[in-house]
Amino acid sequence: MVVLTPGIFNSAYFEHSFLAQRMGAELVEGGDLVVEKDRVFMRTIDGLSQVDVIYRRIGDLFLDPSVFNKESVLGVTGLFRSWVKGNVALANAPGAGVADDKIIYTFVPKIIKYYLDEDPILPNITSYICIDKVQRQHVLQNLDKLVIKPANESGGYGILIGPQSTKQQRAEFARRIKADPRNYMAQPLIALSTLPVLGDRVVEPRHVDLRPFVLQADKSYVTAGGLTRVAMTKGSYIVNSSQGGGSKDTWIVGDD
Repeated sequence: MVVLTPGIFNSAYFEHSFLAQRMGAELVEGGDLVVEKDRVFMRTIDGLSQVDVIYRRIGDLFLDPSVFNKESVLGVTGLFRSWVKGNVALANAPGAGVADDKIIYTFVPKIIKYYLDEDPILPNITSYICIDKVQRQHVLQNLDKLVIKPANESGGYGILIGPQSTKQQRAEFARRIKADPRNYMAQPLIALSTLPVLGDRVVEPRHVDLRPFVLQADKSYVTAGGLTRVAMTKGSYIVNSSQGGGSKDTWIVGDD
């Protein structure tokens, strides 16, 4: 098993290396892998070693230049064909990113009710889908109070933090929503917790969130720890490492 990373210049590289270390897996880049006779191998000092499972941290479009983006140097030529033939497992499988569509998030309570006939244990944050005419009108009238998120972006890109936005920014997002309502949803601004950081020679609060890591097989296992992400810009709610966010040590206090 290997963890496939874009490399050291990726903003989440620390996370990739941490996960590989904790899982006892090799951390590799695209150039470390090669496909021969529709099977994936890792280059080692002892020769080629077959790879059975790839936990990938690169997007679909960069996975295999022979199938997707032909200019990609992050992926592995022939990898998609090997996966289709069942010779290697990809986690997550190509196309699984549909779950990252933030519009899907708004339907989670209904999905749980439909498939499990249960109510969610944890309630969803109030969410509005702009493809619905009534909800769209509510969003447009309250852009200064809501967080507007595009459906398929990640890393904190393309987001409007309404309470921190300018009149010009809100006008631009109103135009985008009207032009492509399917691509936008909205939620109220959640007051994230803060932790102290050393700012310009003084200790200042910064917003944080916690990303736990859950390993799932026959049973689910939550790792003892996680990634506490911190916004490095004063007052910012964007903690994503791709936009300059940092990380803090995560301490778990046991009962014993």
